[in-house]
Amino acid sequence: MASGLRTIFEAYEPHERGLLEMETGALLGRFRACVDRLDPRVFTLDEDQIDLAFLADAGVGKWPVRVVLGHLAETEVLQTHRIRRTLSEDRPIAYTWDEQAFVDSGIYGGGIAPLFGGGAIRPAIGAFVASVHTLRQWTASTLALVPGEAWSRVTLHPEFGELSVREMVAFEVWHFEHHARFVNAKVGRMLGPEPLGGACEQ
Repeated sequence: MASGLRTIFEAYEPHERGLLEMETGALLGRFRACVDRLDPRVFTLDEDQIDLAFLADAGVGKWPVRVVLGHLAETEVLQTHRIRRTLSEDRPIAYTWDEQAFVDSGIYGGGIAPLFGGGAIRPAIGAFVASVHTLRQWTASTLALVPGEAWSRVTLHPEFGELSVREMVAFEVWHFEHHARFVNAKVGRMLGPEPLGGACEQ
């Protein structure tokens, strides 16, 4: 597994207990509401703002907004499949991926796409967000119907060992909110403080 994902899991660990101890309905509600965590002003940014990279000392994360949202959509595809396989198959083996390779390829945009002739690719960020929203609602609708013991079914991860459905759902809640905070911080740097009544608080 990519070292970047190892770092993400280490950052998640302090938040793990609270999420895993949430009542199932509350956790599922938070899982469904992920895109509400985004500052809606992200959709008013122009193309150059969406692709603006910040220096590390800016404190808002280095990936441009388009790359962060592309990463979130990619992760959602992966985790949706993992969760649904775990609900359907007996202890499936989870495949891993190199998230940084996806970023470096340029398929999310945010700069030059070296694998595709060196031109710039600028996918619509609305497609990324809509993908996350749609996959979350699909998975959540399934999880709302399965018996409680299904949340204890496990996948076998090459690095992290057994991961239950509940653990994967909790991680996805944290992962989206973690990256949404950086997106919102970038929007704030470009457009100023968010007005009252904006993105939902945690």
